[in-house]
Amino acid sequence: MRAPVEPQTSQARDPASVRTAGGQRLSVLLVEDDRGDAILVEELIADTAADITCVWAQTAADAERELALAPPDCVLLDLNLPDAAGTAAVERIKRADPNIPIVVLTGMSDEHFGTTAVASGAQDYLIKGRVDPEMLRRALLYAIERKRAEVTAVELHASKLRAMENARLERGLSPSPLLLDDPGVHIISRYVPSRESTLLGGDFYDFVQTPDRTVHVMIGDVAGHGPDEAALGVALRIAWRALTFAGLRGPDRMRELDRILRTERASKGIFATVLSLAIPPEGSQFRAVRAGHPGMLVHGEGTVDWLEPPGGPALGLQTDGWDHHQVEWPQGTGLVLLTDGLFEGHAGTGNMRLGEEGLLELARKHAALPGPEFVDALIAEAAQRARAHGGLTDDIAVVRVERTPR
Repeated sequence: MRAPVEPQTSQARDPASVRTAGGQRLSVLLVEDDRGDAILVEELIADTAADITCVWAQTAADAERELALAPPDCVLLDLNLPDAAGTAAVERIKRADPNIPIVVLTGMSDEHFGTTAVASGAQDYLIKGRVDPEMLRRALLYAIERKRAEVTAVELHASKLRAMENARLERGLSPSPLLLDDPGVHIISRYVPSRESTLLGGDFYDFVQTPDRTVHVMIGDVAGHGPDEAALGVALRIAWRALTFAGLRGPDRMRELDRILRTERASKGIFATVLSLAIPPEGSQFRAVRAGHPGMLVHGEGTVDWLEPPGGPALGLQTDGWDHHQVEWPQGTGLVLLTDGLFEGHAGTGNMRLGEEGLLELARKHAALPGPEFVDALIAEAAQRARAHGGLTDDIAVVRVERTPR
């Protein structure tokens, strides 16, 4: 809030003036309850021969309103305000805008308050009566640059922490296989995080082989993005592996996964989809349990088809409704399990999305490729088609499994 009458040397604030390089215009918010001191500071600013605009606030409350209206490049802050004194004044400005640089003003008898204020987060302090125009100009510029360096360092540290957290979560979402020697199957997997807002999604997969030589393959997707969803995906993936080795199968395993999701999820609105396959060592069939998850591609011998076993609800929506189904597996083909990030991206024309039919059409273009190249081509082309819309906005997990000749 501005004082009813501003000091003569004040200039109207121009939002375009918020620049900090030397020689360019700066904007300063002066927080000072004493009108005489405010005029002296304004005169010093005018004498700097620099292009500096100044707005005057008489209280911390006025300063908070000014900061909300249009943040300046720097705040010149008196430490003896009617509604905040000492470090309390610094704290109020920091709460109003944590990224604003602060230079405090102290009286000659209160110099110790200046050092205390710097320890509390101000960038510098000046003693009234001992400041010349050049000193003021340099203090403002240095404060702005120091704060900028501080903010950059904090952001860099946060970015490194996010990268480390994402790396740990990615390892949990896409584990190493746990198969016996000569497992009878060949499995390839791909996990591609979208990196949208640097947040992981909750796509996850796993494949293990039990002592009876049955190969169990699973893929799933927790709705949403962020550390909570990714952590829940890790929990479900580990739980699926543990339940599999504990002997639970089909609907019983899904019910336990549903109980775990309901216990571990951050909010009641979070759900997950899962597709789980059990592949016996012999025969032309496998068992499938599908909880709200998309179907799969059947790829081989130069053809690709869409296979969608009967399914039940996603985990977290109901407490029952799952069943396992015997599914025929054409000889010489591979099963390609995937998450919906592969086909929910834009297809490159308007707002149209690729969709399951578009994915099948795309897959048939690459049907002649062997397994690993086929999977990589699917992901690469889906990403290329979405590039005009900023790229894929969801994580992608793909698992391809095929029997090996015996």
